[in-house]
This record gives sequence, C-alpha cells and structure tokens, in this order.
Amino acid sequence: MRINLRRTLAVGAAVAVIGALAPAAAAFSQDDDRSCNDLMGDDAPAFIVCRWLAKPDEAYDIVKFWSANDNANLKSATATDGQFIDCSAPGSSCPQLEGDGTVGDENTPLPEGADADGAPECEAGQECAVGGYQEGGDGTQSAPEQSSGLKPTGQANTAQNATAQTAQQAAATVPTPQEVTAAAQGPVGQVITTAKGTGLRVWIDTELADDWKAGAQNFSAAVKRVAALAARPEVAGIRFSSQLGYNSTFKTDDEVLAFVTAASAALRQAAPGKRLGVHTVVPELACGGDEACKTEMRKRYPLLAPERVESHLISGRVDQFSLDNGLTYGGYTAWKITPEQAQANQWIQVRARAWDALGQVAAEETGLVGQVTAEQIAARVSKPVLDGSAQQVNVWTRVQDAKGTVTRLTAWDELKKLAPIQRRMAAVYTPATPEVDTATDLKKIAETFSQVYLTIA
Repeated sequence: MRINLRRTLAVGAAVAVIGALAPAAAAFSQDDDRSCNDLMGDDAPAFIVCRWLAKPDEAYDIVKFWSANDNANLKSATATDGQFIDCSAPGSSCPQLEGDGTVGDENTPLPEGADADGAPECEAGQECAVGGYQEGGDGTQSAPEQSSGLKPTGQANTAQNATAQTAQQAAATVPTPQEVTAAAQGPVGQVITTAKGTGLRVWIDTELADDWKAGAQNFSAAVKRVAALAARPEVAGIRFSSQLGYNSTFKTDDEVLAFVTAASAALRQAAPGKRLGVHTVVPELACGGDEACKTEMRKRYPLLAPERVESHLISGRVDQFSLDNGLTYGGYTAWKITPEQAQANQWIQVRARAWDALGQVAAEETGLVGQVTAEQIAARVSKPVLDGSAQQVNVWTRVQDAKGTVTRLTAWDELKKLAPIQRRMAAVYTPATPEVDTATDLKKIAETFSQVYLTIA
C-alpha cells in the first residue's frame, strides 16, 4: 500500500467535515457542544443546521494517530470488505468528479497505483481484484465475472445478481413512444380510457412472477408491456404480484427476494414515477399474543414471516403493501381465535409495527362477494380505515373458486353509504370478465369507489 501525505491529510479533512443536516430532536439544540451553527451566515435558512462530526481538536488527534511513527497505523490497516462501483457498467450511477480522471489524479475512479488499464500494482503476497462492482436500480451491488483464481470482495446473493441483470437489460424493458401509443389503442388501453372518463384512478394489477421464472426474455417483454400501459398519467401505479410467498410459485426466501428486487428495479426503470405494490398475507399477525399459533404459522408459511414481508417496504422495493384478510375467516379456530379477534389482532400488529410509516398499507377484502350484512361491511371496510390501520381498502368485485364457480359483489348499496371514505376505497376488477360490459361496470364502480385495480393477464 502506498502512502502519501496528501491522502493522509485528507483523512483529517474528511472527519472534520461540517455537516449540513436536517434538525432532529434535541441533538441539534443550542446547548449542543458539537454545534457549529456559529460558523454559518445570518442568511442561512432556519431549517439548515451545522454540527461537527469531529471538532478541530479531535480531527488533529485523528491525523496524529494515523501519521504517528511514519504512518505505522495506516500502513498496518487492513482493507475492509468494501464494494466498488464500475461507473462504466450499464445502469451504474456515479457522481461527476473534478479532474481529468487520469491515473494519479485525486479524483480518478481507479485505485491508487493502478496502470492505465485499471490493473493495480500488487505487492508480494497481496491478492488483487480486477474490475469493479455493478450497482442495481435499488442501490444493491453485485460482483461481475471474476478472473480465474481471484475472489470477489463483498457478498453477492441471488437478489443482487437479479438487480444487475435487470440493469443490463433496462433498454429492453423501456417502451418506445410508438409502443405506448399502440398500448393505449389496445383493449386494455381503451378500458383505461373509459376508467379515466368516469373519474377513477387506475392501477395496473398483473402477475410478473411467472414471467420472471420463465427467463430474462419473457420477463423483459412482460415489463415493457405493463410499462407501456402504465405510461399514461391516469395510471397511479402497478401491482406486480399477488399472493406473494403464499402460493406455490416460490420455494425459498432467496427466490422471493430476487424476484421482487428484479421486478422493482425493472419497473422503476421502465415506468418511472409509478407506485409499485404487491399483495400477500401475513398469517402470523392474526395470532395476536398466542405463541403456539405464531409458531405454527411460521412453520406452515415460512416465506411470510412479518420481518421478511416488511423488508420490501423498508428497502423501498415496493410502495404499497396489500394485506389480505382471507385467513382471518376461520383459519385460527384451532387456537380458539374467532374471525373477529383474528382480524383485530392482525391490524393491531400492523399499527404496532408502524408499517404505514414505510409505505401505504391496504386491506385486501375478498370476502364481500355474495350475500353479506351491513355489519360485515362495516367491520371489513370501515374499521381498518377508521382505526388508522389501513390507508386503503381494496374490494374484489368478483371471486372464482377452485371449482370455477364465480361469485360477484352484491353489496353495492351498503358500500355507497361509506361515501366519507370513498377516496380510500378501490375496486379490484377484471375487464376480461365483465358483469355487463366494461363501460357499464366502470360507471357503477365509480359511483362507490375512487380507484380501480384493472387485473390483466
């Protein structure tokens, strides 16, 4: 490792940086001994504050530590498992640096000691890596192909590889203006136009999991098709998977994570500005405090642990999470938990986990088709919203069981009485199987709901 004074002094400069940070609690109060607000001009906005990460005397001590005994501590320091971004790789995003970028320039992206081709000069006994890391659309990084005998630094998992592949194929997923126009003139595009005319906001509700499993070519084509439909301003978002982790599509956590990561990155590239959502169920939540119930639910549904589902919101891979109420209708009788208690437990857990602070939480209601009572409407639609548990309720207008029997929503009059929360109500509608015809159906939906999820193949 080469040492030069310029870089050594830069250590002190970096740790002595003055941070322009948003105010947060009392840590940035006038009495904070790390405050450097006195260095700011009188015209500085009130919401900008200054705080020392390392005060000048501390920075000096840091420089002395690293430079003592002819930089002995710096020379003995070992490399971290850092990951590097190849700024020339497709999909990478790197800040513009000053300088001409030549080898030896302070702002070159190449490692110190590298030759013009990017190969580092290695001392005897050192293991050197050639090439950088690629960054995906969601900020994760994955290793490129490695030369024989060299090991990648950092960790590359299935989801990271999927992100890199999606970034490389980004050009293939972005629809052209001609494809957007053609999609608007197609059958689904015309339904979107009709929905817009009724005042409904539209979500595209589709399933990309099978396309992803079918390979990159199928997946790219499916993403482009959905993005072309979603390009119009009246389309608020795309729900790209249903029953995620509950059905038999995926067998492992790695598969689920890789799919969601790839789909999120591809859709954000192909349909920028559109919100992304998924639908699933978290069986453990309805157990409440019953430990035996929670243990059994984790055993039955290993891909649906709350923290695993929550990770998609935390990471920003999805913006909306639709939580199904289906299992609460009798799925907990073994532990003497009634449907009413199960639903109450579920939403108490959602509030306690503050999922609404991470994204939008919607209640998915499939059990209102057929004959239902006013009390059921209130409990399943009004209560989650009025309790502050769900910001939206998605009501299915049609359900088909395993035998092919179709049951449709009948409680239109009762739902119309919920006008105060109409903006938080959405209908899940399949235009390929209309009740009358799409124009008539959408007009009826608009009288009760403010949004519609158009389920397409």
